[in-house]
Amino acid sequence: MLWTNPLSKKLPDYGQIANLEEKTSVARKLAGEVKDGQVIGVGSGSTSFLALQEIARAANEKNYRCRFIPSSREIHMTCLALGLSVASLLDARPDWYFDGADEVDKDGNLIKGRGGAMTREKMVMVASPKTFILVDKSKFVDKLGMNFPVPVEVNQESANYVEEELLKLGATDTKVRPAKGKDGAIVTESGHFILDARFADIGASLEKDIKSITGVIESGLFWGYNPEIVSS
Repeated sequence: MLWTNPLSKKLPDYGQIANLEEKTSVARKLAGEVKDGQVIGVGSGSTSFLALQEIARAANEKNYRCRFIPSSREIHMTCLALGLSVASLLDARPDWYFDGADEVDKDGNLIKGRGGAMTREKMVMVASPKTFILVDKSKFVDKLGMNFPVPVEVNQESANYVEEELLKLGATDTKVRPAKGKDGAIVTESGHFILDARFADIGASLEKDIKSITGVIESGLFWGYNPEIVSS
């Protein structure tokens, strides 16, 4: 039996999406990649939200039977509201994955995680043979860290220790990300804090260095994953 109440059919409200025209154009480009029977990994955030709607439209028009692996509960609910079949990494491997990014450098390295879902996003990405990163022109930077800090998901009890170790790695500023609209820190879907760490210089070893700190669950630094960048 399926849910039939209004919430089960309601798409998330992302409010006013920045650079909507560019993002919609990129989303439509990606929809052409869909083939019948594919398993598709879905990133989180407004760009992925727009792309998922275009992909659903293309799949429905062609009567394709595809399955989708969401990277967050919000995207999971979006898939269900669009009538899409949902899978997990436990029972299927994605043919390809798509997502947005906060920053992209000239070599395709990324900072992601403003929405707090970088752990599962990275899990689905590494399981996928091919990844498409959808960005508008505002996301391109000369070097990572120019506009955004590196998000680091940490065990709550390890926050102080992790901060000390991040400072040793060269972080110039760290803070626990506050929750929007209420007092206190943001808590991820897995029950962890996010430390936002700014670095003056981000190099090839930093992602692994951060991950090696006890108490770190994952970081929003994506270095050397070689995604295909799709832009308007």
